[in-house]
This record gives sequence, structure tokens and C-alpha cells, in this order.
Amino acid sequence: MARKNKTNKSISKRMKRTGTGQIKHGTPGRRHLNAHMTGKRKRQLRRQGLVPKALVKKFLIAMGAY
Repeated sequence: MARKNKTNKSISKRMKRTGTGQIKHGTPGRRHLNAHMTGKRKRQLRRQGLVPKALVKKFLIAMGAY
């Protein structure tokens, strides 16, 4: 008997689907211990990360959007 997948709440809270179908997420490594980082590194960590295309379907299923 087929069963629906449960939504993975931790993934659905951390990731968002864009209008073009990509999945974006916040870049890790910005919470603390930033004093030793260069300004360039901290600036680069502000950008959103994108999930690789090969894993998009897997994350959409986990988010309950597929």
C-alpha cells in the first residue's frame, strides 16, 4: 500500500524553492568564531548557497513539494 512521505521539517525551514525551481539555503559558518576570518571571506559567506541539480528532487521530496 502506497504511503505519503512525511515532510522533513528541518529541511523545509532551512531551504526555499526559487521561481525557477532551484533550492537556496543559507551558507553555514557565519554564527561564531569569525574574528580570524578576512573581510572577504565573511562577505562571501553572506551569499545564499544553491543545492546542486542532481540533489534537487531529493530535497523537494523531503520538503513535501514534489
